[in-house]
Amino acid sequence: MGYFFDRRGRDYLILEGGQRPGSFFETYPRHRKLISINKVYTGSADPEFNLRHDWNSLLSDGHNPLFKEFSHEFFPQAESLLAYLEAFVERHGIRVRYDAPVSRVSREGDRFVVESADGDLISCSYLVVATGVSKPYIPEIPGIELAEGYEDVSVNPADFVNQRVLIIGKGNSAFETADNLVGTAALIHLVSPKSIDMAWKTHYVGDLRAVNNNILDTYQLKSQNAVIDADTRSIKRRADGLFAVTFAYRHAEDEVEELVYDRVIRCTGFCFDASIFDASCRPELTISDRFPRLTCEWESVNQPNLYFAGTLMQSRSYRKSTSGFIHGFRYNVRLLDRILGEKNHQEPWPADAIPLEPATLSNRVLDRVNSGSDLWQQQAFLGDLLVVGPDGAAEHRSGLPLGYIREKYLDQGRHCFVTTLEFGSGGGDDPFKSARIRRDNVARAADSNFLHPAIREYRDGVMLSEHHVIEDLEARWEEEEHVMPLRGYFEQRLQAARAAASDARIPALRIVQGEAPVPAPAGASALAS
Repeated sequence: MGYFFDRRGRDYLILEGGQRPGSFFETYPRHRKLISINKVYTGSADPEFNLRHDWNSLLSDGHNPLFKEFSHEFFPQAESLLAYLEAFVERHGIRVRYDAPVSRVSREGDRFVVESADGDLISCSYLVVATGVSKPYIPEIPGIELAEGYEDVSVNPADFVNQRVLIIGKGNSAFETADNLVGTAALIHLVSPKSIDMAWKTHYVGDLRAVNNNILDTYQLKSQNAVIDADTRSIKRRADGLFAVTFAYRHAEDEVEELVYDRVIRCTGFCFDASIFDASCRPELTISDRFPRLTCEWESVNQPNLYFAGTLMQSRSYRKSTSGFIHGFRYNVRLLDRILGEKNHQEPWPADAIPLEPATLSNRVLDRVNSGSDLWQQQAFLGDLLVVGPDGAAEHRSGLPLGYIREKYLDQGRHCFVTTLEFGSGGGDDPFKSARIRRDNVARAADSNFLHPAIREYRDGVMLSEHHVIEDLEARWEEEEHVMPLRGYFEQRLQAARAAASDARIPALRIVQGEAPVPAPAGASALAS
């Protein structure tokens, strides 16, 4: 955010509680290996394409610096990210005040007053909060205070030799912790009410990643460890110092059982810390009070001019996009800069005027889905927008949030086409065994399971048509089975618009003629918000 503000000459200041940028990563993840991939070698020299497989670099003109300058590890160490962030700040001269933890935020009239721990007061018109999920989330379990927290439990496996260990939680922090103890603990159980979700199945990168799931083998291959779906009813310390934990199983006919452990570790995630806000500007929270509740512009729903950046942006698409991670929110942050520029500085949103000609429209769509990193990384959350004008042209805007498109364009009565990349829903329980559509069976393109382009047409907020481009193994949509049906779709829809324009209630459209129409696949889908 600071980079974009600095580039535009904004009057801004970043307050950082630590002594360096990204100080959260001095502690987390506890076992130091990141789960954000760093694919250095992609076979392409296109930096925009390479950002599809670089989950750690921030956005900048000239792509400078890139994370690969600091590590070639596919799953890099946290120290590499710290070094990268320091270099990014230094290279771009971003204005940061370190050792400035914020103790209180209040509102006086239309301005915020930010008080640092040393008593310094700073007044600002707009406040962007990018503090992340900095506070451990503690579930309401009787006796949970007896558990050790992920944030401070020992990471030395020797401290757990021959011990029975219970880990509460089944996310990446829990499995990261378990994997570290497999060689020394006598027994490891992981428990939560919900069954595990594998990222390779859900396509959500915050679900359990394969790099952390080694312990699953030891469970299914009978090596004393177990993954339990159960409600933890209570944790009690016995006279001998051991812990008696009562479970109510979810998949064992409601059986209740008490088991005994040497150690109990809480790995239940983190949440937003809203304690710095006083009553004059306390933001409304959502998702079990773990995140701020935001508008489509990442503004607090109840505190005007209070915005949120970074992982806190995920409350708009919780567990449905990559907004909780660098490779997702970096695009959101760029968009927030443009939103603020348009609202407060009368800076027009970047847009290209292109002819309303089927070949031109289809070429623009395919160029974007074949190389753009924003649609790729933020699938089904960001979309390209084509706004049809009455002058024989369309305005093209790249990579807008779908909720923003809905509110600012579709609900304003415009005639639009929206392009996204999205996964299909027909993969079944095992995505490695799911049937795929023959690449020449374009009539069934809407049944594509893997990531593929989808184009939807709207007028007056109502979806009029939908077209899917059939999936491709290498995600290169440039063959005849991709190009011609899409061109035919635009031809058909522009002809329909010309027919509708004959109604006196609709302004006339000048349509450039193209090839004969090809029927689009049937189907209907609502635009996500």
